Amino acid sequence: MKHYIGASNPMREQFNPQASYVAEHFAWNFADGVGTVTLNRPDRKNPLTFQSYAELRDFFYALRFATDVKAIVVTGAGGNFCSGGDVHEIIGPLTTMTMPELLEFTRMTGDLIKAMRACPQPVLGAIDGICAGAGAMMALACDMRYGTEATKTAFLFTRVGLAGADMGACALLPRMIGQGRASELLFSGRAMTAHEGLAWGFFNDLYESADLLVNVQATARALASGPTFAHGMTKTMLGQEWSMTIEQAIEAEAQAQAICMQTEDFRRAYEAFAAKQKPVFQGD
Repeated sequence: MKHYIGASNPMREQFNPQASYVAEHFAWNFADGVGTVTLNRPDRKNPLTFQSYAELRDFFYALRFATDVKAIVVTGAGGNFCSGGDVHEIIGPLTTMTMPELLEFTRMTGDLIKAMRACPQPVLGAIDGICAGAGAMMALACDMRYGTEATKTAFLFTRVGLAGADMGACALLPRMIGQGRASELLFSGRAMTAHEGLAWGFFNDLYESADLLVNVQATARALASGPTFAHGMTKTMLGQEWSMTIEQAIEAEAQAQAICMQTEDFRRAYEAFAAKQKPVFQGD
C-alpha cells in the first residue's frame, strides 16, 4: 500500500517524485496527480522492445516510492494500444538465444506485470484498437480497463508457437473472465471483441475512440482526489486475498480497515460528513 511520509520525516528523501520523469522509450505526462504512460510507436502499433520492457518495469517499480503520483493511465498512440513484442526487434533475436538468455527475457517480461500490480496507485488502461500479446497482458495487469468498439484483445501466444502461459496469463485471465473463456482465448489466440470483453468483465466500460482517454483520465483524477492511502490498501488486499481462505481474508481485512481508521483521511471524512461538506483527502 502507499504510505504517507511527511516532509519532516527523516525517511522522506527515499520517496522520489516521478512527476518530472523523462521517459526514453514511452511518453510520460503528469497533471493533477495523474500520470499517463503512452506507448508511442504508432507506425508499428506501439510494439514493445527489450528497452521499453526494461524501462516500463523499472518505472512501475519506482512508482512504489512516488508520493506525488496518485493514479496512472496506460494508453497507446495512434488509435492502438500495443501489438505486443516487436517481431523484428524481439521475436527474431529470441530465436538465436540460449536457454539462460531466454529465461532472462521471460522473467523480465513477467517482472513488468509484477511491477504494475505491485505499485500502490490504481492503474487504468485506456485501450483502443489492437491490444495483443504482451500488450494484452499489460492491459490485464491494469486494475481497471476501458475500451472502444474498435478494441480487439488477443492473447496470441499460440499463434507464434508458444504456450498461452505467458507473463501470468494462466493465472490472471481466468480470474478475470472465467476458466472456460480464458481457456478458449489462450488455446485459440483469437481476438476477444470489445463487447465480449465488456460482457465478460474484462472491460469496465466502452467509449468512443475520441472520448476514451479524456474519460479514463477523468476517472483517474477522481481516484487521485480520493483517500490514496486507502486506495493503496484496497489494491494490496485485492492482490493478497487471491491466496487466502475466506476466514483469512476476513481477518486480513479487519486489520487493514483498523489501520485505515487511524488515518487523517478517515477523520476528515467524518468531519466533512458532520458538516455536510465534501471531504478533501490528503492521503495521510
